[in-house]
Amino acid sequence: MVKQISLFLENKKGRLAQVCRVIGDAGINIRALSIADTTDFGILRLIVNDPDKAYEVLRKEGFVVSITNVLAIKVSDKPGGLADVLEKLDQAGVNVEYAYAFIGTAMQEDALVIIRAENPEEALKTLEKIEIPILRGEKLYIL
Repeated sequence: MVKQISLFLENKKGRLAQVCRVIGDAGINIRALSIADTTDFGILRLIVNDPDKAYEVLRKEGFVVSITNVLAIKVSDKPGGLADVLEKLDQAGVNVEYAYAFIGTAMQEDALVIIRAENPEEALKTLEKIEIPILRGEKLYIL
């Protein structure tokens, strides 16, 4: 599993920059980022190189923050590569709540996708069974 930092942010000018400054000043590197927003607020999801430290510094700065377990999977970087994996998860009864891409420097011909499943442990078992490569947090955080 990979630890993901999730923040509840007011949708106002400079708030995302403030988060990035807080973690940057703490020496924490963002590896992947996703944000979903509404008129009044957003949910920022981050994969960082030191999730426990990020959680602490953001909490101390007054942000509403949590840590969630997600999965990082290698997917063939070709048309339909992600669809193939998602269809296999669907056939196994695994519900994917959301997904976003990860930008890494050592992926070669594979893409890396972060997924949050309704039941992460079941998703992990299914991915291992269908031989989808999974990156553990320790390896992912250093890419």
